[in-house]
Amino acid sequence: MPLVIIAGGTVGYHWIERWSWFYCFYVTVITLASLGYGGEEQPLSNIGRALTMVLALGGISTFAVAGTQLLSLIVTGALRDSRNERRMEKRIEALREHVIVCGYGDVGRRVCADLIAAGVPVVVIDRQAEALANVGKTGAHAMLGDATTDEALGQAGIQRARALIAVAGTDPDNVLITMTARLLRSGLPIIARVEEDATVSKLMRAGATLTVSPYAIAGGRMAQAILRPSVSELVEGMSEKGDPDLRLEEQLVDPGSALDGRTVGKSGLRQHGGGLILVAIKHQDGRLDFDPTDEDPVVAGDIVITLQCHVQRRGSDATAFSR
Repeated sequence: MPLVIIAGGTVGYHWIERWSWFYCFYVTVITLASLGYGGEEQPLSNIGRALTMVLALGGISTFAVAGTQLLSLIVTGALRDSRNERRMEKRIEALREHVIVCGYGDVGRRVCADLIAAGVPVVVIDRQAEALANVGKTGAHAMLGDATTDEALGQAGIQRARALIAVAGTDPDNVLITMTARLLRSGLPIIARVEEDATVSKLMRAGATLTVSPYAIAGGRMAQAILRPSVSELVEGMSEKGDPDLRLEEQLVDPGSALDGRTVGKSGLRQHGGGLILVAIKHQDGRLDFDPTDEDPVVAGDIVITLQCHVQRRGSDATAFSR
């Protein structure tokens, strides 16, 4: 508004008094600055005096309000926060194949930590600014907003995302997030957290690719620790952070690669020297072959699932498996 008033006053004086543009600008500024117009070499007409009174009465108050607002932004830090938000928006706009995590509670923090450790870029959306206070330190991109809205998911780059994970605090929020995301992008993988068993069907109808219940997983692991302690120890070791001795990996067979068009026996998958164990092959039609035989084919588009062992057995020649 101050800029509009200055421009309006300059144009008004030029049209009324026919002064030069610079002199009109000068008169407008000294009027708005309350310096007065007395003693100037160019006399004012009555219409010019009326314009001066309008500028003095309306312009000065507008400048005072604008100055107060600007000072408030600087003192409260809102101006700094606005700049930080714009920088974050630019960084998110540059992301490709990232994962959107909706909700930054206990489960959301663990999901983000594992994804970032694997080198996957992450955008976190949460309604609470307090929850996002430390997101930047983890390497994720924080965005304050409501993940149930089209606007928030659009700003998070849902059209460029690799997947979306809904881990909000309640099942209704996760259902709405899933439904909104599915309407915005039909082929996006969506994993949703669920607390109540009755919500699973609702999430699947809303468009979830997979539902996960933290309570069911925790309860199952506790039971396995009693029923099958050795198996439980093995599974826990495979899921630990860092560089565990045992890790399940998957590899997509690319067209023309060393595995494309060969059988398991001729592919070299079993000639690993003890460092790698072939667990299963997931074919393009969704069929999953556990412990495939040497005659089973491997073609482009299949996913090879292996168990990598970093503990070298005595007397074995642990040869690293490469693509």
